[in-house]
Amino acid sequence: MVQRPLGNHHDGPDTLLVTPETTHTEPVTAETARLASLVASARYVLWDMDGPICRLFAGYPAHEIAGELVKKIDQLGMGGLLTEQERSSNDPQDALRRVHERRPGSDLVLELEEWLTRRELTAVGTAMPTPYADPLIRTWSSYGVRFAITTNNAAVAAVTYVESRQLTDCFPHVYGRTPNLDLMKPNPYCLDQAIKAMGAVPSATLMIGDTPTDLEAARLAGVSFLGYARRSDKEQELRDAGADVVVSSMEQVLNALPAAL
Repeated sequence: MVQRPLGNHHDGPDTLLVTPETTHTEPVTAETARLASLVASARYVLWDMDGPICRLFAGYPAHEIAGELVKKIDQLGMGGLLTEQERSSNDPQDALRRVHERRPGSDLVLELEEWLTRRELTAVGTAMPTPYADPLIRTWSSYGVRFAITTNNAAVAAVTYVESRQLTDCFPHVYGRTPNLDLMKPNPYCLDQAIKAMGAVPSATLMIGDTPTDLEAARLAGVSFLGYARRSDKEQELRDAGADVVVSSMEQVLNALPAAL
């Protein structure tokens, strides 16, 4: 415990007692209040899949798929489309995007997108639910809040995953990657489609995502944003991008429901 005098050293009782608890309580309380406000105002929720709902690549790591995709591009004789840095990315969508930028609308892009979709479907079989996500989804949905999935993964992979968790009734609307990769987030296309399908009002809609591109898409769509980050570095990325509220566990959102709704 640190005692910091408010006046001169002889003022005695006029001291501010600063402890780890007092330095931490105010921001936590403010963040909790902002979380409760987001939850309370949300009548429609747009969920990113990989991260907030599940770890899609828990058993089939994304970096392995990324490496396989680069090899496939090489086998097709198009390896020169990627820089060395792009070839070493751990995210298979990075290589896919780069090829699209240099060969937009080509049969090559269509083939690679279909290839990635098949790998994502394989990954569903070993995907791990995000802790507390299933009970949060079921409980929140029971209050009459309407959900949609808006993901840069293939929609068929998202549908297959929610079916495996018996969550289909909670997600009647699923929007994912299309062959036109320009429409991937941060483009708000899939968010706009979900908003229209649900008959939602953007001001009453919340996006839950785990990347700055999710945040940017939410801004462009005119909806609120709640960040999810399992690791401190990912939290910092979201904070740096301007996210006001970031949770490290879906339990925090689950606990906010009774007070907010």
